[in-house]
Amino acid sequence: MTRSGQSSPFPTLDDAILGGKRVLVRVDLNVPMENGRITDLTRIDRVLSNIREISQKGAKVIILSHLGRPKNGPEAETSLKSVAVALEHELQQMVYFASDCVGPVAKSSVAALRNGDILLLENTRFHAGETKNDPDFVNQLAELGDLYVNDAFSTSHRAHASTEGIAHKLPAYAGRTMQRELEMLTGMLAHPERPVAAIVGGAKVSTKLELLGNLMRRVEFLFIGGGMANTFLAASGKSVGKSLCETQLAETARKIIADADEANCQLILPVDAIVATRFEPNASCRAVDIDSVGDNDMILDIGPRTISKLVGVLAAARTVVWNGPVGAFETPPFQAGTVALAKVCAVLTKTHSLDTIAGGGDTIAALNQANAFNDFTYVSTAGGAFLEWLEGKLLPGVEALRGQKAV
Repeated sequence: MTRSGQSSPFPTLDDAILGGKRVLVRVDLNVPMENGRITDLTRIDRVLSNIREISQKGAKVIILSHLGRPKNGPEAETSLKSVAVALEHELQQMVYFASDCVGPVAKSSVAALRNGDILLLENTRFHAGETKNDPDFVNQLAELGDLYVNDAFSTSHRAHASTEGIAHKLPAYAGRTMQRELEMLTGMLAHPERPVAAIVGGAKVSTKLELLGNLMRRVEFLFIGGGMANTFLAASGKSVGKSLCETQLAETARKIIADADEANCQLILPVDAIVATRFEPNASCRAVDIDSVGDNDMILDIGPRTISKLVGVLAAARTVVWNGPVGAFETPPFQAGTVALAKVCAVLTKTHSLDTIAGGGDTIAALNQANAFNDFTYVSTAGGAFLEWLEGKLLPGVEALRGQKAV
């Protein structure tokens, strides 16, 4: 059940004349690093085809990205130099690297490019003007290109110089990754196959209040799992022992339950749980009814009855939206619930009975753990932008592309 082929409300690469042009391409190369080594290539892999297409159409490809959150200018640990090496390896094509993203170094590096060449500029966040969307910094970036392509949906919730500012200075287009993401999100969330089920997990209710408020008006089933479910259980009069729980949000949780009922959304909470008295790998644990959680127990995963209940919901649904694990999946044996649901979603997707869309860093890690990542209809790598889109917010980087005229 594909959602592609819908008309875009902004220009894409299909509308751009690229040959011989200097094309500034904003991508998200904010990859996880450990001791200077990239530990996950997912974000790099997502942008390869877009970079190749622009290069093959004879443009000079000038890549912009950030890495990490440097605070005081350039620093070795957040330099994109090692990312340039990985990008070159994945592209199987030379990738030049400039040690600054503006100024003489950047200008001379761009001037040396031939048609089809690829250049990665240094971390845009080495300059304070990036996150401040400073007009002078925007102009310095814009001077390097003739066209601008935003292929970084995952950073489009930030009104930064390289994600929003440049789009007002140069003819701007959506890259293929951005285009695909928006087509899938718009198709599956604005015009979904019904009924729609949402799985929302994670640790804290406080970080997902707007998400829950928006989803309950758009879905028929809303399951709340993970640590945030404990707050709802406690607010409903259940004992959660020593579990993570935001007791100060009890009244908020009760209002969300009431609002969901008013919106004809069936809000589902765990009916049983996997509990332990210690949160550590391979801790002794047991399944208990949700009414039988002991004073010293910690709820760390959903139980088998909850899984069975959710399998029934998924079988009845036609679309599922997933953000956040339903248990402490990083620590065995508390991954079982999340993995089981991921595998059920994958099977239903492969049999074309369910559209599945998921996003968020922990969600992606959980789907990879379940070997279900490639079986979902679409998995967004966007993190915060995906969450804000689900919350119904306008994303500055996306909005800057609307109303653009192809040239």
